[in-house]
Amino acid sequence: MSADGTETEEENIEETEGEVEEALEAEEAEETEEEEEEKPEPEEKEEEEEDIVEERIYTVPLGRVRIGPRKKHSPRAVRLLRAFVKRHMKADDDSIRITNKVNEKIWSRGIEKPPRKIRVRVTLDSEGIVTVRLAEGN
Repeated sequence: MSADGTETEEENIEETEGEVEEALEAEEAEETEEEEEEKPEPEEKEEEEEDIVEERIYTVPLGRVRIGPRKKHSPRAVRLLRAFVKRHMKADDDSIRITNKVNEKIWSRGIEKPPRKIRVRVTLDSEGIVTVRLAEGN
C-alpha cells in the first residue's frame, strides 16, 4: 500500500498472480484426485503369481536329441524337456505344463535343428501344477 492508503498496481498484480497460482495448484490437485479415482486398480496379470510355491531357473541341455533320426529331433527335445522338469521338480507327467513360447522356441528352426540348450523358468503352484516358461531375456 502506498502512503495515502491505496494499493499500487504492482501490489494488485502480485496479489492476482498469487491467487492465480493458488487456483492452478487447486485445479491440479483436483485433477490428480479425479485421475486416481478414474484409474481402475491394475488387474493381476496372472492369478498363478499369487499361488507360486517354488520357482527355479534352469538351463536344459538338449544336445542328446541329435542322437536319433533327423526328422524326430524337435519332438524328442520336447520330451527331453518334460523329462528334465519331471526329474528336477519331482512332478508327475500330468502336472507339467509347457507354454507355447517354450514350444515355439524349440521348434523355431524346424524339426531337424532344435536349439542345443534352452533356458527356462519353472514354477510350481499350490495345486501341484508345474509350468515351464522361457526365462527373461530369451
